[in-house]
Amino acid sequence: MTGTVKTTKEPLFHVVKHAERSGRQMIGFRLLAVALSIVAGGLFILAIGHNPIAVYGTILEGAFRSKIAIQSTVKFAIPLCICALGVTLAFKMKFWNIGGEGQLIMGAVFASYFALNFPHWNHWVLLLVMLVAGALGGGLWGLLAAAFKVKWGTNETLLTLMLNYIALHLVSYLQAGPWRDPEANGFSKIARFDKNAGMDKVLGVHFGWIIMLVLVALVWIYLKRSKQGYEISVVGESQDTARYAGIHVKKVVLRTMFLSGAIAGIAGVCQVSGSDMTLSMGVAGGVGFTAIIVAWLCQLNPGMILVVSLLFSILEKGSSVVQSTYGLSSDCADVLQGIILFFILGSEFFVRYAFVGRGKKGGAK
Repeated sequence: MTGTVKTTKEPLFHVVKHAERSGRQMIGFRLLAVALSIVAGGLFILAIGHNPIAVYGTILEGAFRSKIAIQSTVKFAIPLCICALGVTLAFKMKFWNIGGEGQLIMGAVFASYFALNFPHWNHWVLLLVMLVAGALGGGLWGLLAAAFKVKWGTNETLLTLMLNYIALHLVSYLQAGPWRDPEANGFSKIARFDKNAGMDKVLGVHFGWIIMLVLVALVWIYLKRSKQGYEISVVGESQDTARYAGIHVKKVVLRTMFLSGAIAGIAGVCQVSGSDMTLSMGVAGGVGFTAIIVAWLCQLNPGMILVVSLLFSILEKGSSVVQSTYGLSSDCADVLQGIILFFILGSEFFVRYAFVGRGKKGGAK
């Protein structure tokens, strides 16, 4: 009895890691991705019966057509940028913190406690306490996931994701129970904050934008110029190497996740005290998830996070104007944003990898 030898056919293409590209090549790929995303988005706009040039022009005009529009664009960028800075710290050590949303919410909850219960404190003392409380709330929520990880080796992606929903339903419980506004006439909602608990405006926007700029600088210095930032990078590259170098890996994980959550918590304070003046189920509004995209798109670079957050804000604000101007549903605006993001994020794949034809070996040149 003779055996048969089974052979597997080599695929037509396979993916290989690309040799390191120059800075000019990487910029070129990303600019090409932006151009292709605009073209693809234009084809979509054309398919639904509108002029692509007019729609794109409306997006830009909608974000900058007036002083109020510019202020709204900046206001949207504040929590997005701050939250992206927060998850950047965790991602730098390859701790997959998908919980920016929940950490932002818990920061808002902790800050709201003081806004609702101590509205007549000195204005600046109250705001300072709210910022500290918000950072503490977000930090403890991030620390919880880190503690489970270092103690029992739990999957941080799933745990931080689930904690998002726990935080959200905590807000639901508070607005229907202990913190429910007695004057809400049967509705489950939390009362608006006293003006004393609101962030002052600077150039027409609450001073959260100043906090945002300060945090961009601090996170950059922390990651690039501090000993703790170096430890984060080493732990991210290899925990075994970090241990060999004498770095206490568990301590670094716990500390970094606390800081990651604390920064996201500050974003929550900016939302409740700067924008909403109350705590509600929509306090995060998906910002924590969008922040993950921003952080990765910027290669965890704080300066680029600021720029891309502003670009996202322009797209978000402009898309809302497109909806009202052309009578489009919100789904169409979301599809347009998705097309643009798909191309830009997809370009990151081709920066690092290449398709190689059958019979060819080795990495791409």
